[in-house]
Amino acid sequence: MATLSAYPSPNPNPNPNFLSPTEQTNQSQESLPQMQRQPSPDPEPNPTPNTNPNFHTPLSTPPEAVPPAAQLPSLLNLSFNQDHCCFAAGIDHGFRIYNCDPFREIFRRDFDRGGGIGVVEMLFRCNILAVVGGGPDPQYPPNKVMIWDDHQSRCIGELSFRSEVRSVRLRRDRIVVVLEQKIFVYNFADLKLLHQIETIANPKGLCAVSQGAGSLVLVCPGLQKGQVRVEHYASKRTKFIMAHDSRIACFALTQDGQLLATASTKGTLVRIYNTVDGCLLQEVRRGADRAEIYSLAFSSNAQWLAVSSDKGTVHVFSLKINAGSPGTDRSRGASDPVTSSHSSLSFIKGVLPKYFSSEWSVAQFRLVEGSQYIVAFGHQKNTVVILGIDGSFYRCQFDPVNGGEMTQLEYHNFLKPEAAF
Repeated sequence: MATLSAYPSPNPNPNPNFLSPTEQTNQSQESLPQMQRQPSPDPEPNPTPNTNPNFHTPLSTPPEAVPPAAQLPSLLNLSFNQDHCCFAAGIDHGFRIYNCDPFREIFRRDFDRGGGIGVVEMLFRCNILAVVGGGPDPQYPPNKVMIWDDHQSRCIGELSFRSEVRSVRLRRDRIVVVLEQKIFVYNFADLKLLHQIETIANPKGLCAVSQGAGSLVLVCPGLQKGQVRVEHYASKRTKFIMAHDSRIACFALTQDGQLLATASTKGTLVRIYNTVDGCLLQEVRRGADRAEIYSLAFSSNAQWLAVSSDKGTVHVFSLKINAGSPGTDRSRGASDPVTSSHSSLSFIKGVLPKYFSSEWSVAQFRLVEGSQYIVAFGHQKNTVVILGIDGSFYRCQFDPVNGGEMTQLEYHNFLKPEAAF
């Protein structure tokens, strides 16, 4: 059960943008529906602050990497915005927003008296964010979603729940709040509750929403192990897909909501499905041993899929699906990109285990094994951006024809003091 409230003067700037006035001439601005006032209901009792918030468990920077006079903040949350041009970091005393290309810090908000932020969700480049308190000393109760307007430097609304918020997803017209076993979908303009979905236990807050101009497609865990649920709101259809035998560990959706990539807790295979009919379109192999998949990401044209895991390698796979019409293979000429590599023993497919006929990644980038990284495709052609829970930022380039090891183009530690940039 959720309660809603909004604060006085809640209307966001009609042309909100995080960029400075001089930068706004070169960047298109995002608009947002006007948010209406709602009466404030009686507040619900707040649970004990979360000291171990879902996927984004705080990992301290190694002591040897921290100058004695400048202790780096603890990172509680890390996420890209919807088009992967920016990313947000929730830390133990506020949050920060960064631009990916070129890399730079756009702004930061530091709160006094604690101020831990366990979830930060951007809305493209606009001034509205959704934040949730987190860490040992949260700025807000972890059962509340606070709608933050950075032009006013304050919260303009909130959504309260009876249990801790695991994650938040934003569209220009919707707010999606994910709890342990339930998902709430709200209209952005007036915070009206539109839909409730029950899920299997979902401590990571897994949820994905389409961002195209068309109707909303929402993907979340189903009610069974290994099952995903796809909500097509335009056609009012629900599709259940038994994606894996093991529990779902991660999934990603294309911007238009047509393709879905899934990985299980086993972490060896990634499967790509058509969200309309639930058909399996392609299966690729990350490796032979178990791994924890941290993130999956489609390229903007759905030609490539990137995968990060605790094995310390980011993989890029070539997809055979035409993004415009899932289920059809792309025709390739001599100069077209390589397909995912196959095992050299694939000629005896059907005799030996499926492993030997698997599709493998075409490009890889090696990182520190055991650390958490999330990945997205950059806006420059054939580039990926990798973010680490240790504060690392990598921008790499892969060869779409020959594949192999990626080339590192850029590295930064975004948790270091601003003067270090």
